[in-house]
Amino acid sequence: MSSLPTDLPRDFCAIDFGTSNSAVAVPDEARPGAMRLVPLEGDKVTMPTAVFYFAEGRHDADGPPRAFGRAAMSAYVEGADGRLMRSMKSILGSSLIDQVTDVGGGRGVKYIDMLSGYLKRLRKQAAQQGHEPRRVVLGRPVYFVDGEPERDAAAQASLTAAARAVGFDDVQFQFEPIAAAFDFEQHADREQLVLVADIGGGTSDFSVVRVGPDRVQRLDRRDDILSNHGVHIAGTDFDRHIELTGILREFGYRALGPAKPGQTPREVPSGVYFDLATWHLINTCYSPQRVMELRNMKSFYGDARHHQRLMTVLEERLGHELANRAEEAKIEVAGGGSCTIDLGLIESGLSVALSDTAAIDALRGDIERIAQAGRETVERAGLKPSDIDALYFTGGSTGLTVLADRIAADYPDARPVRGDRFASVATGLGLHAARLFAA
Repeated sequence: MSSLPTDLPRDFCAIDFGTSNSAVAVPDEARPGAMRLVPLEGDKVTMPTAVFYFAEGRHDADGPPRAFGRAAMSAYVEGADGRLMRSMKSILGSSLIDQVTDVGGGRGVKYIDMLSGYLKRLRKQAAQQGHEPRRVVLGRPVYFVDGEPERDAAAQASLTAAARAVGFDDVQFQFEPIAAAFDFEQHADREQLVLVADIGGGTSDFSVVRVGPDRVQRLDRRDDILSNHGVHIAGTDFDRHIELTGILREFGYRALGPAKPGQTPREVPSGVYFDLATWHLINTCYSPQRVMELRNMKSFYGDARHHQRLMTVLEERLGHELANRAEEAKIEVAGGGSCTIDLGLIESGLSVALSDTAAIDALRGDIERIAQAGRETVERAGLKPSDIDALYFTGGSTGLTVLADRIAADYPDARPVRGDRFASVATGLGLHAARLFAA
């Protein structure tokens, strides 16, 4: 990273706390005035936003025994007894944030404490680089919650409280798509209007930003940020649609009940399927009361196999595995083609085929809403599509070719540029933090 003050203090960092993956930037001691991304797991500078709580183990002052990131995912895949938590960022702004959930072994943990524990892990990784950070710039989506300013403010307040609870005294925020624009600006050789499309796991955010080599040194960039907009639709929503249409129909989703003389068959209640397809709600399906309730609904099903498969998922706690297979299938068909989703862990020989056409049909509505958010962002800036010089794509979900192509179709004169899908925002947050906290 270039064009930063050469006498940076060392007591700060920047954190991209993402729905699916996270990253941290710190001052680079080897290059005065520069920032660098911190290795979080081995030599990898990004880490899945995941925590696994082991059911058994010593309980100490640091909380229940946990694994983070890829280690958390491995513990889950390897069948360790415990509870996996993902998409914790999606809980911000919801009523779940202060609720307690069972994490196994008779223990309960508040969702806000899970979030704090993950931030504490990221801060610890930053501190291992030589300096304990007391100040932080955190990335945030344009909207944590669509159309509800009070809940959106509450979400940021909760994230602020979590950061302070783990040792940060000064907590600042920057919009994630604006941070991505700062990353793009490092390589800009002329002034441009760029539409940043930051599409991650939880939100799709857009910003129109004026960038250029003559502007890079300015700390106050408010005049260069022409508009922001976003929707709470992104990768985990894509996963949910894939799971509902491509997997859970084999478990009774949208199925009909038994035919009765003189009556039109009713659709099986769908609430449990939506919860099973939503990462942060999967655990709610496993409560003894809910399992008993669903066990007693066998007569609601016209096909007994559907009910039997659903109960296998609930009783053996396989909901996260189904969600994981939906995510893997989405990735596999992202660039075109098809795949077969093996569900033999539920029932021997059970599988479903997923084609790119079926996936696109399932995602079409969300893709159009995301593209509309991009167009509205440009309109809010008082611009026409032809005024946009460049499109900057970042965030893991921009790997979905049909989505990126759909957005680009609205700006035929703009140059499409792809950043690092998982690190562009963290890089830009680091740039902003260095300018903000420079001595």
